[in-house]
Amino acid sequence: MKFINGFLIQLILYILLWLYDDYVGLIISLVMTAIIIGLLVFAFIVELIEKSKVPRSFFIWMLISAFPPIIVSILFTIFSGGEFSWMDQF
Repeated sequence: MKFINGFLIQLILYILLWLYDDYVGLIISLVMTAIIIGLLVFAFIVELIEKSKVPRSFFIWMLISAFPPIIVSILFTIFSGGEFSWMDQF
């Protein structure tokens, strides 16, 4: 149950961020997704090389944390039709 709660809290935070400003929401979503996936891949490779005492829940949390920014980014892109307010400035 705690994984679902964490997922929903992140989902709400990213939605609020996108509602505040779609440019900031897009940039932070992209950066956070890249960082989280990078850390997860790095931790998984290190775990394969040498077993550590990192609990399995760490990997689950990292995997779950990568999905909310991706989901919110896709939904807001679909709902806005790909027309973001910051694109009008170019």
